Amino acid sequence: MTKEKPRNQEDIDSSLMEEITEFNRERQRIKDVIGRIGGVQYSRAEMIVNILFITLVVGFFILEVTLHPFPTTVSVEIGLFLVSLKIVWMIHANQKFNHFLFWILNTVEYRLNANARTLENLRLAMEELKKQSNPTVPTQTGSSLTKVEQKPS
Repeated sequence: MTKEKPRNQEDIDSSLMEEITEFNRERQRIKDVIGRIGGVQYSRAEMIVNILFITLVVGFFILEVTLHPFPTTVSVEIGLFLVSLKIVWMIHANQKFNHFLFWILNTVEYRLNANARTLENLRLAMEELKKQSNPTVPTQTGSSLTKVEQKPS
């Protein structure tokens, strides 16, 4: 009997390790998908756009400070326009990410509701089986007990 316990313990440990490994794989897959959508990692196009915006803003600033090719108000307008474009770009990236999160949460809610319906169906089936196996025992229906009627003697 003492050999059975360690073997069962080893089976449990290996089963847990398999579950942990599967969880880590799934977690990494989700991280990769979120990163591609706009999470932590930036795509190549986003990096190019960011570098372009920074280069344009810094370039126009240096150009204006050193050469003064434009009137001051035009330079301020160009800078304001570039910053506005960057804000619009950031809002677009944020909306894309939020849409993805909404899609994930909607899917989780749908699966949760499906599980709740299945659980309710199982509960009703168990109650029906209990009624069939022992019909004289009172069963709970909703919030009140149904009474088994007795014939007057």
